[in-house]
Amino acid sequence: MYEHDHPAYRKLKEIGKEITTKVKPAAVVVFSAHWQAKQAGQIEINTAENTDLIYDFYGFPGHYYKEKYPNIGSNEVANRVMEKMSAQGISVKPVHRGLDHGVWASFKVAFDPEENPLNVPIVQVSLFSSEDPDQHYRLGQAVSALRSENIQIIVSGMAVHNLRDLRFSAGNASPLPYTASFDDALRDAAESSPEQRADAMAKLLKRPDARQAHPTFDHLLPIFVGAGAAGDDVGKRLWTLKEGSVSWAQYRFGTVSG
Repeated sequence: MYEHDHPAYRKLKEIGKEITTKVKPAAVVVFSAHWQAKQAGQIEINTAENTDLIYDFYGFPGHYYKEKYPNIGSNEVANRVMEKMSAQGISVKPVHRGLDHGVWASFKVAFDPEENPLNVPIVQVSLFSSEDPDQHYRLGQAVSALRSENIQIIVSGMAVHNLRDLRFSAGNASPLPYTASFDDALRDAAESSPEQRADAMAKLLKRPDARQAHPTFDHLLPIFVGAGAAGDDVGKRLWTLKEGSVSWAQYRFGTVSG
């Protein structure tokens, strides 16, 4: 967010501009790695239109906790999401909750309020409390039809996310071995044919390097939601940067016209 010269910063800005100028969604539904529902088998959804940001991180400089990101929710869109989930037998609980930093930190770059404002409602939805890949894939399938209503589905996580090993790569941007191997495996799975994608992606969690790339799977699970929501659309890794114990890969499912 603050490293304007970082390649991931520039790429997020490019993607954000593509969304506002070409996709032009009527609303955004977003799933973040930083919100898992409290109750097993249930999804939570923010139905509030006005909430504060959540500063769900610790030990950072004080100015991090003063960041602002103007946004508004939509009870109408939230209800559409709940209808789709309920129709597929998914238990969903409406709550009032602000945007966590898994959303606002990246949106502040992609949809800069001054340079590229989003100007549409943002509705955040939780993940399940589990690490079940198939459950999250089906979650995406449940909301897939929202795309035909011009509701953009965005998922926020990381392709590789091992903060514990940052100490081994401090000052050295070269990827650790598991960063390279898992990033490539994720690309292969996400870009597989839609008929084979769910199975290919589920197998990622059984790889020997999976728990190195993701000590917990919360930052990996959002892309399962995105892949499930894609339906018959093909996935494409738009860009990646393997850096130490993290990967900043960005994916899109489907094509953008214009």
